[in-house]
Amino acid sequence: MPVQEMSYRDAIRTCIIEEMDRDENVFMMGEDIGRYQGTFRVSQGLFDKYGPKRIIDTPIVEPGIVGIATGAAVVGLRPIVEMMTMSFSILALDQIINHAAKMLYMTGGQAKVPLVIRGPGGAANQLSAQHSHSMEGWYAHVPGLKVVAPATAEDAYGMLRTAILDDNPVIFTENPGLYTVKGNVTVGENVTVPFGKAAIAREGTDLTLVAYSRMVHVSLKAAEELEKQGISAEVVDVRSLLPLDTETIFNSVRKTHRAVVVYEDWKSGGFGAEIAARIGEECFDDLDAPVSRVGGLNVPMPYTRPLELLCIPNEEDVLAAVNKLR
Repeated sequence: MPVQEMSYRDAIRTCIIEEMDRDENVFMMGEDIGRYQGTFRVSQGLFDKYGPKRIIDTPIVEPGIVGIATGAAVVGLRPIVEMMTMSFSILALDQIINHAAKMLYMTGGQAKVPLVIRGPGGAANQLSAQHSHSMEGWYAHVPGLKVVAPATAEDAYGMLRTAILDDNPVIFTENPGLYTVKGNVTVGENVTVPFGKAAIAREGTDLTLVAYSRMVHVSLKAAEELEKQGISAEVVDVRSLLPLDTETIFNSVRKTHRAVVVYEDWKSGGFGAEIAARIGEECFDDLDAPVSRVGGLNVPMPYTRPLELLCIPNEEDVLAAVNKLR
């Protein structure tokens, strides 16, 4: 299969085009995704290609968007909802959690909900508190949903196809800091990346850095610095939060005997705390030091750039956490 270099944004768009060409039941809806071509330009060119019946510009009404998409999914269509920011999905929590997530279970398997809710989650660049929150941990708390957070263009491409083909509602979160990051992507209509399978982004022997989304790249940079100090860090890219591949995480921790979990969400109650708890429960006898966490500061995201940067985990924060484990 051909391999192409493309950005994270282009990988998502390419997958959407391929699936819309393959299946006429796939369509997109969201705010400003048509003529405006999307806030982060993921839907660029799609309105001209498919028209207003398949690229649907909606009013600013998240509950209505998700409610309509859920109904469309139940009757056999495969909607892709683009949230202008995942922070705005809070407005649609009733539709996502009480309806889309529970319908398959409450109908005894009779009602499938092949719905993808995707969009930017996490801090961008001075978008302030209402546009910068990481929502993935909230959704990973909900049975009935699948929640993924790819870190690379190749995973974004393959995991989005997996999401579109899935008969369950999928929360597909894209950190805005990744949209311009490029990578080699194997393209083709049969290329998928499975949910519930983590990846070893870097092999190591002395400690494990567990991360997802943009924090994988932060962890990889930290691992490079640690190597200069004679410390071999293994980086586990979680990729899929729900379902979660604990086997890969546990195997890495049992090999290295130390673990630091890195996530952009608020440190208190973020999904990294769930990962850390599971490591503590299942790998206690294998650990040579307590499990450490590096998370975002527990404050609303400031607008000013210097303060914003203080709130988001970086390589120095990871290095400081590792040094405490010595």
